[in-house]
Amino acid sequence: MSRRNVPLAHRVPDLGALELLLAVARLGSLGAAARELGITQPAASSRIRAMETLLGVALVDRSPRGSKLTDEGALVTDWALRIVEAAEAFDAGAQALRGRRDSRLRVAASMTIAEYLLPGWLIALRGQWPATAVSLQAGNSALVAARVLGHEADLGFVEGVTVPEGLASAVIAQDRLVVAVAPGHPWARRRSPVPAAELAATPLVLRERGSGTRQVLDTALAAHGGLAAPLLELASTTAVKAAAVSGAGPCVLSELALVDELAGRRLIEVPVEGAVLGRALRAIWPTGTRPAGPARDLLSLTRAPAAR
Repeated sequence: MSRRNVPLAHRVPDLGALELLLAVARLGSLGAAARELGITQPAASSRIRAMETLLGVALVDRSPRGSKLTDEGALVTDWALRIVEAAEAFDAGAQALRGRRDSRLRVAASMTIAEYLLPGWLIALRGQWPATAVSLQAGNSALVAARVLGHEADLGFVEGVTVPEGLASAVIAQDRLVVAVAPGHPWARRRSPVPAAELAATPLVLRERGSGTRQVLDTALAAHGGLAAPLLELASTTAVKAAAVSGAGPCVLSELALVDELAGRRLIEVPVEGAVLGRALRAIWPTGTRPAGPARDLLSLTRAPAAR
């Protein structure tokens, strides 16, 4: 293939000019062509002159009786028809691709976000994209990141400390981890906060490694000797809560997950001093891309005041 010394875009009229030329050929009048395309006649004349200057040939003979294509104009019109038809086919194909993309949305989310935030967002999204089939994969934050990196999900939501390389992110909300115990636990009667070092040294009921909750807790207590071996290590928020309510030991979970248990006094919040247990909740997607279609609108919903 030969190399072009001049970019093609500088030598070929734009589609609007070609469509105007085709309209002049079909209607026999520059004014009628301008009206059909919704532009003024002076603008149409200017566009034809610019195209003639670009190509170096006269395309249209103008007279009081109307506009007639020159021989060169008739030849250019044949070429223009092929270009416009190719552009229409291109546009139809692009629309088909967008339609296929927008017909489904694959979401992956960490357990806390999947259970306590996403249902409301997805209900709101249904109002905007009623024909889009949405699938939700729930797992820990590490698994969510892997799914987005592997293009198994269009958009992910995580709650860890960091975002893996290869992923772009946006903070959508702030969250706080809460230490909670059953009413019969000695910490439930404490009058002072539990020091971070004591929390670190105490066997806890915890989520598994790879969960955002575990990552935040590991980071917060790293300066205090790190976490003691877990009393129990469970793969779901519900299981952690159930173990703590039964009196197995203290648990550490998102305040979103503990609203009902704390309100019903089935668990008691224990203040902690010396450790930062706040965290950011993030949306993630592959670096170099931007969420589009329903994924873009779902991301917008998470940032709306009602979502927060």
